[in-house]
Amino acid sequence: MKISRATRVLETYLDMDIPAFLWGAPGVGKSDTVRAVTKERGLGLVDFRALLRDPVDLRGLPTINANEAKWLPPADLPNEERDGKEGIFFMDELNAASPSMQAACFGLVLDRKVGEYTLPDGWRIVAAGNRQSDRAAANKMPSALANRFAHIDVDADLDEFCSYATERDVHPMLTGFLRFRPELLHQMENDLRTFPTPRAWMQASKLIDAPEDIRPELISGLVGKGAGSEFEGFVRVYRDLPKLDECISSPMNALVPAEPASRYAISSGLARKATATNLANIMQYMGRLPLEFAVMCIVDATRRDKALQSTQAFIDFANENQDVLI
Repeated sequence: MKISRATRVLETYLDMDIPAFLWGAPGVGKSDTVRAVTKERGLGLVDFRALLRDPVDLRGLPTINANEAKWLPPADLPNEERDGKEGIFFMDELNAASPSMQAACFGLVLDRKVGEYTLPDGWRIVAAGNRQSDRAAANKMPSALANRFAHIDVDADLDEFCSYATERDVHPMLTGFLRFRPELLHQMENDLRTFPTPRAWMQASKLIDAPEDIRPELISGLVGKGAGSEFEGFVRVYRDLPKLDECISSPMNALVPAEPASRYAISSGLARKATATNLANIMQYMGRLPLEFAVMCIVDATRRDKALQSTQAFIDFANENQDVLI
């Protein structure tokens, strides 16, 4: 399911105190989803990596007290005084741990206890991992552990990624390219060192303005040679577009590109420059392109700046294209 839907499902499980496991290919945003939920709800977060532990570590160290051996829990388990009364105990990459370590987590997940340690009442358990079919670091999860979780499958989605990128003011060249080549949002190639994922593209966006003589290698080092080469070709198209300021100042006279790649590029570029004062001119220019590009432009613009939804230009466009926007 999409990240937005997965987030709603996860939050319901949290409210019901049901441990949840997020499944998905590398780089689709599983960990970011958990962090976003904790930030939105003002919760604490403890990130516990079981793959770095041995089973005996989970119980802690023994200590002698009144002729009895008691176990001191590890410091990286949630502590109410230190970490707050409410939070998420996040067991990231849980199924990358050894089967014996996964088995050691049985009691913690189901009974909220291990050794002398009890998970605080306000804390919820969430785990995440890659599927074995993703050819990533993943071991088969014991059925007894799997049955202790509710399971959520997460997939990459272009619209949600573009919305996420736009809200973070990522260069419009990236969203324009991925709308033009949506299959490259997430594609595990033969070379499993570098391949395009939402996470990799977010890193690549930092390098768009890097020196041109090394930019192809920089981008390819993150998303792979195939996707990197295609993106570099798109960059050259973007650089040759009509000046965006000219499209805004003279919307009926500025050149309208004919190639699909150029149309995606200019739509993303204008969405980035949209303001309350120039949106009418931008939509006048976009009216000279096929409707799908105008919709893409105004959706991206209003995701970046929700105040644009109150402008007359947006209201007029929305009224004329209600069926398309809905």
